[in-house]
Amino acid sequence: MTRLVSLATPDDPRIDAYRVIKERDLVGRGGRFIVEGRTVLDVALSPRNRFALESLLIAESRAEALAPLLAQAPEHVPVYTASQAILDGITGFHIHRGLLGVGLRGQEASAAALLAGLPERALVVVALGITNHDNVGGIMRNAAAFGADAALFDFASCDPLYRKAIRVSVGGSLVVPFAREGSAEALLDLLATNGFELLAFSPSGTTMLKQLVRAPRTALMVGAEGPGLSAAIMARARTVRIPMAGGFDSLNVATAAGIALHHLADI
Repeated sequence: MTRLVSLATPDDPRIDAYRVIKERDLVGRGGRFIVEGRTVLDVALSPRNRFALESLLIAESRAEALAPLLAQAPEHVPVYTASQAILDGITGFHIHRGLLGVGLRGQEASAAALLAGLPERALVVVALGITNHDNVGGIMRNAAAFGADAALFDFASCDPLYRKAIRVSVGGSLVVPFAREGSAEALLDLLATNGFELLAFSPSGTTMLKQLVRAPRTALMVGAEGPGLSAAIMARARTVRIPMAGGFDSLNVATAAGIALHHLADI
């Protein structure tokens, strides 16, 4: 079994990065992020993960059952264990999954560098103004499932490495290359410069998805539920709609992105 480091008190300075994570997630973590749960850790400890792990923290009651998974952790990554009471005291709330990790962002690529490194045939999902962590996580899950080459988020959108977004993505946020920066308009300028056809998805789109033939370089753009994409963004793109049953014209944005990615994917 991987060597475990038992903690006797929630005040141990070695696990400061985990302390009261519910609050610290709101203000940033100094180049760190939190992963939680067995499904996400399966990804975090696999070769698919793009980020390094700094440490793991688990409930001591789960150590034996998790031994095969923990054996995949690099030797330099400490695995701390604690009773459930100490674990809850460290984090500030009940961690019923009993499994946490701290990841390191490292040097993040800019959107320009990310796009410049993509192949001639590439599919990018572009999320604009998505402020709901569940939807950001859902978009990253779909992007991973359907083989998107990258994801772009404007700075108005949530961070895909927010704890809840990673959890909802079931690790997709750790797999799909992404950049989060700038305005929607600046991202569209960058995509156009790099030869991407811009597809704006909206219930009012002029082209039905099933009629769409993908260009070699395609950027799939989705906006926040309710307001959707702005008229200015729509005017710069080919607009696409997903037909629905009569009297209903709304899909969750992550669901819509998943349907669109499935149609456009090379799988």
